Amino acid sequence: MQALILAGGKGTRLRPLTVYTPKPIVPVLNRPFLLYQIEILRRAGITDITLSLNYQPDKIEQLLDDGSEYGVNLRYLTEPSPMGTGGAYKYAEDSIRETTVVLNGDVLTDLDVSKVVAFHRQKKSEATIVLTPVENPAAYGLVETDEENRVLRFREKPDASEVADLKTKNINAGIYVLEPSVLDFIAAGENSSFEYNVFPALLKNQKPFYACVLRNNYWRDIGTPESYLKAHHDFLSGKIKNFEIERTGEFEVATAALVDKRSIIGADCVIKPNAKIINSVIGEGVHVEEKAVVENSVIWSHTRISNAAHIKNSVVGRSCHIGRNVVISDGAVLGDKTSLTDYTKI
Repeated sequence: MQALILAGGKGTRLRPLTVYTPKPIVPVLNRPFLLYQIEILRRAGITDITLSLNYQPDKIEQLLDDGSEYGVNLRYLTEPSPMGTGGAYKYAEDSIRETTVVLNGDVLTDLDVSKVVAFHRQKKSEATIVLTPVENPAAYGLVETDEENRVLRFREKPDASEVADLKTKNINAGIYVLEPSVLDFIAAGENSSFEYNVFPALLKNQKPFYACVLRNNYWRDIGTPESYLKAHHDFLSGKIKNFEIERTGEFEVATAALVDKRSIIGADCVIKPNAKIINSVIGEGVHVEEKAVVENSVIWSHTRISNAAHIKNSVVGRSCHIGRNVVISDGAVLGDKTSLTDYTKI
């Protein structure tokens, strides 16, 4: 059993956070995001993992190396150009001539992958797609199934009137178990999509194709700043389970400062007197000066927050300088090395 993580996207929706940091390794609770996907695969006994890359691949490989530190064996493939999800799977053909778990590189989940693999084998399926129900499926592609969980058809981004007539709110969760025979339905060297090309071909040829629906597991696409921030709030509130969270590193905090129990503080941080950190994640080496307040926010490493600044419901990138009495709120997102002068309000 092998795994392939499709981590080649540019992370355009997550900009400006992904200008210097590839989306697969943006920090989530101060850990590279890919480590959460690697962890759920390792728990399922899958340690042979290939990463399909395209955007800034060297940064990802330098950070994760051969994977031995995380109990897995990582291999890297760099697409010559973006090839789509199906095309990336085909490009990895020489490495994956056996049953393979495929994950989109922006999916955060606490799914037990071994249960999906067991379902796949029980059904003797050539392809199994994981589905998750959402409240508003209009922004996604709906997947219709029968009573036996066979996939019947895909409905891409149906409008409100169509959604009302459908009996399902299950969308593609970006997690698949595929047999090598699926590769035969993908042309080599061409851009191809699972949703638009590969899966319709399986249906047309009446291949065994089933869906496994997430019932009590967490799932989120972290591909936008809003969703990225919400994922942190979900972690801090305990909504995401089955991951061991390292809450604090070695840091310096003044006696008069307030750091609540939910917040996570990285190593080598300095929290000055009368500063407040509330329901937030603070990266390594961040300085929070006197009377500054960070609330419901994520601050990346080595940023300096000056006296009496107030950051709320926002994401601040690496090595930023936030001036005195600055106010940042309402879902603001600052890219790396942003500098805000004193008394700025955004």
